[in-house]
Amino acid sequence: MSKLYLVTGFLGAGKTTFLKNFIHMFDGQRLHVIVNEYGKEGIDGKILQEVGTVLDEINNGSIFCSCRLDKFEEVLQKALESQPDVIVIEASGLSNPTNVRKIMAQEEKFPGLEYMGSICLVDAKRFHKVYQTATVVKKQISISDIILINKTDIATAEELANVRQMIVNQRPDIEIFETRYGKIEADWLELMKKPPLSAERPEIQTKDITLKSYILEISDKFTCYELEKFVEMFLADTYRVKGFVALEGKTFLLDCVGSLFQMKEFQGETADVNQIVILAGNGLPAAKSVKEAMKWYPGKVIDFKPAKQ
Repeated sequence: MSKLYLVTGFLGAGKTTFLKNFIHMFDGQRLHVIVNEYGKEGIDGKILQEVGTVLDEINNGSIFCSCRLDKFEEVLQKALESQPDVIVIEASGLSNPTNVRKIMAQEEKFPGLEYMGSICLVDAKRFHKVYQTATVVKKQISISDIILINKTDIATAEELANVRQMIVNQRPDIEIFETRYGKIEADWLELMKKPPLSAERPEIQTKDITLKSYILEISDKFTCYELEKFVEMFLADTYRVKGFVALEGKTFLLDCVGSLFQMKEFQGETADVNQIVILAGNGLPAAKSVKEAMKWYPGKVIDFKPAKQ
């Protein structure tokens, strides 16, 4: 039997960092990781290549949406052929995973699969904002079997108490733990209760039209300092700003969550450089704010448009 764990959490909750820690709990076992990215370019997959395990990427949509479900089932079936001990799936931060127990119950498609449950990460600092504006957050929590409140090192005691209370209000039955840097303890995993699967057919899920995705193509004429100031002008009106950029003779991973600008030098191979993905939702004037910011940097933005859905 291959044990399967699902990792969920909204954009910027720390899933990729968590995943690097999590898979080390299975050292010595045969492991297969499936990474789901909402954008066309699989950024997290490139970062995870350093882990040295079998890795598949499914990009350009949620694996639980009808647009990518067939591809996900195909990848999972192929993974099961090699009979790994453990399969770990990192779902897109924009995914609605409420179908997962119905999907995993299809024994004719997935023989030898044992679904162990879902681990959901939430951002201690930003949870209140995304819980109110992104419906998928509630859906991710609804099917979770354990919840980790991550990034506790940057949150106040009051913020942590509020996050915990909001989760308890929705799921009074679930185990909640607090952590930082995506760390997990082995005994937390043991407290997960393997969820019952549903024999019903998976429901057809369509894309969440409240989610807004844009592609911002920038020129390499930006300096790193200018890009930081440019992005900060619209960052508060987004969920996440992410992409690889090549500036001043170096390549960087731009990965901004909430109002926090973050750009680190990146050494691996990349594609679609200087094409930045901007994710937002209803009530967040991201497009307007980006266009206003562009006026301050004439000639340095090549294109700005909605991403293809």
